[in-house]
Amino acid sequence: MTVISVDSTADASPEPGGPADPSVTRDALTVLQPGFVGISAPEWVLRQLAEGLGAVAVFSRNIESAEQLTALTAQLRAVRPDVLVAADEEGGDVTRLEARGGSSFPGNLALGAVDDVKLTRAVAAELGRRLALCGVNLDWAPSADVNSDPGNPVIGVRSFGADPELVARNTAAYVEGLQSAGVAACVKHFPGHGDTAIDSHHAMPRIDVDPETLRERELVPFRAALAAGSKAVMSAHILVPSLDPELPATLSPAVLTGLLRAPSSEGGLGYDGLIVTDGIEMQAIAATYGIARGTVMALAAGADAICVGGGLSDEQTVLTLRDAIVAAVRDGSLPAGRLADAANRVRRLAAWTAERARAGAAEAIVPGSEVGLEAARRALRLTRSADFTPLDAPPFVAAFTPVANIAVGDVTPWGVAAELERLLPGTLTATYRAADADGDPSALPARILAEAGSRRLVVVVRDAHRHAWMADTLAAVLTTRPDTIVVEMGVPQAPPTGSLHIATHGAARVCGEAAAEAIVGRDT
Repeated sequence: MTVISVDSTADASPEPGGPADPSVTRDALTVLQPGFVGISAPEWVLRQLAEGLGAVAVFSRNIESAEQLTALTAQLRAVRPDVLVAADEEGGDVTRLEARGGSSFPGNLALGAVDDVKLTRAVAAELGRRLALCGVNLDWAPSADVNSDPGNPVIGVRSFGADPELVARNTAAYVEGLQSAGVAACVKHFPGHGDTAIDSHHAMPRIDVDPETLRERELVPFRAALAAGSKAVMSAHILVPSLDPELPATLSPAVLTGLLRAPSSEGGLGYDGLIVTDGIEMQAIAATYGIARGTVMALAAGADAICVGGGLSDEQTVLTLRDAIVAAVRDGSLPAGRLADAANRVRRLAAWTAERARAGAAEAIVPGSEVGLEAARRALRLTRSADFTPLDAPPFVAAFTPVANIAVGDVTPWGVAAELERLLPGTLTATYRAADADGDPSALPARILAEAGSRRLVVVVRDAHRHAWMADTLAAVLTTRPDTIVVEMGVPQAPPTGSLHIATHGAARVCGEAAAEAIVGRDT
């Protein structure tokens, strides 16, 4: 691979008065973490890496296989050996490595349901090993949010649970496991996104709790993560008026510098590692401040790296943000020392990952290919009626499918139909959505029963407590077919129903596999 080298000051003078200081321009690139489109690195990415870009993010759109991803990260490192390659790989519902087939690992809620820190650590270590062998060395995971609002539209099964201490011990174990493989953990979403009813991808969530509640609930898992040595923390685009009545956490000096960085003697958490923002293009920031202004404000507030890759994936975005940072240094709205400090933290993290890679951290972990399935099996919660009998013939699977949130995406398959088909060839399935329930409330249940015919019926739901159409349709189906098997693959808040009710605590592929085993009686 030829190293691309161009003048690092080109196009970096947004205001009259001569070219920017090359070190400022390089630092401005160092703090950006952009994504891109394609399964190989575009020329513009290689060009910006040569100029100083410190990190690159990979998403499901960039990944076809482990072998392809390994080649891609090698392509990046041929230009910049110390590049941070980040992924939003939580396992469970939010997977990038296995977006096209479903994750081999259950997500946080399943691990929290088991609440075995050795198992959580082992799952994270195996996931980290696979990331590291593909060349990914920064994982924007785990979620340390306490899911105190069961109606939360964006966290849900991504959280270990609603108990702060349970979330804390499993978050710490996850950090330890991931980093044992040489992959930097990034706990999120500081200071806690669990008590929200709004998805920050779309608008600005607000958490109206007092500082004491924050200390005793939201901050407990973050303290544990920092004590476990988490190399990075991701800020949340949420407004917490008790901390800052005007600015969201990502842009708030009171939150990032005053709370996260300040020493414990001053009421802070005393954190000195990397702070990275959630996606700066998310509407909670972009719609109010714009991505350029938001980027500068985040850095000034204490952030060290800017995630910008979910929806904006082109060179012009990188240049726009680079130039906005340089202009802010020149006009004094972003102190040069603050930018240099941020860039140095990025470089320190890159040096840690490089040292761990040289030490062969990933290879030192004994592969545990079945640890994810083991965890999914242990996470199942089964409620059987007295007359339940396991399936021994191919059923009809009705999947009640909600609109996927942006973090999860709509690429990854979920459910139990594919796994049941392997066990019971001839299984039939159909998908139903909210629009199918519009109009006559009896029409959808009647349609499902007609399509199922004489087959045993398996209904798969996801957060039935959040979707009235799911709950109503399920109740109507059960009135006629009480022998229906119900599989809840979201947060299990609704009371168990059906002849067999299975709470999987997540929709990963292995969760579906474990549920299918229970349906046919292989769990006993």
